[in-house]
Amino acid sequence: MKTVFLLILITLSEATIGVFVKLTDGRIPIQTLNFYALSFAAVFLLIALPLATGQRQHFPRDNLKDTSFIGLLIALQISVFNFAMTVAPIANVVIFWSIAPFFTFIFSWLFLGEKAHRSYMLIFAVAITGIVLAKPLQGGHMLGNLVALADGAVYAAMVTYMRYEGKTETGNDIAWSMLAGAVILSPFLLFFGPGDVTGTIHYQALGLDLPVMLWALCLGVVSTGFAYLGISIVLKTLNANVYSLVDIIVSPIVASTLGYLIFAEVPAQGMIYGGALLLGAGFWLTREMSKEPTKKAVHPCQCGLARY
Repeated sequence: MKTVFLLILITLSEATIGVFVKLTDGRIPIQTLNFYALSFAAVFLLIALPLATGQRQHFPRDNLKDTSFIGLLIALQISVFNFAMTVAPIANVVIFWSIAPFFTFIFSWLFLGEKAHRSYMLIFAVAITGIVLAKPLQGGHMLGNLVALADGAVYAAMVTYMRYEGKTETGNDIAWSMLAGAVILSPFLLFFGPGDVTGTIHYQALGLDLPVMLWALCLGVVSTGFAYLGISIVLKTLNANVYSLVDIIVSPIVASTLGYLIFAEVPAQGMIYGGALLLGAGFWLTREMSKEPTKKAVHPCQCGLARY
């Protein structure tokens, strides 16, 4: 029951990314907001991981190159995803981002020499049908839709590289990679400014004025740091393949629901039908890629387990 409860919390935390980005109300430039988020996530993980795993955080002197490069990929992926959230509804972003498993397969096929199966062709056909029905080039959110699709490719590149290097989210280096990502994004603090770090936003429904930086803190700690920490704990008792299968379906649905409840974002009918096909195809492909005996990783948290 503890594992199930933690899995629910992880799913909820991942689904809040778009909510916290939008709650800043543009008071902090998105580039600077991404820097704040990674900084808060890195600090949180450096403190929380030793408490959760019982292992000290050792500075990766012998692995600086890989740790830094993974930090670059994390910074790029998070930055692109969060930018998409500023120009499109949450449902659009999480649905189109769900193309990531397909890019993961393509990159794994090209660079890791993994074989395709005939069933993949049918899965790809279902996914393409879903994208066509969702109409990413129509409506007033074309830019956000295309950016979300592109971020699926960025995420897949991160997963593929982490698998190639035998990395895993559950290892100690993830906190240092987060810190490296924050350092890489730090120049944006100068280029775009710190934002309204002392400002507040009034919420009529709550009757409260809340600090803008509260949402930046939540984006880093809740949406990013806690999610990574939770994964490192839940994988001690839950197979990584099971986690990925749950996450790829539940998180987009929860995120879309939050977008509707908090921001009254109502997905178009084509987006609903197309999204259902795309998510279903992603779940199907994830399941196929996770089968024995290969245990192909389709999520960074599986990278270290894929070899066993």
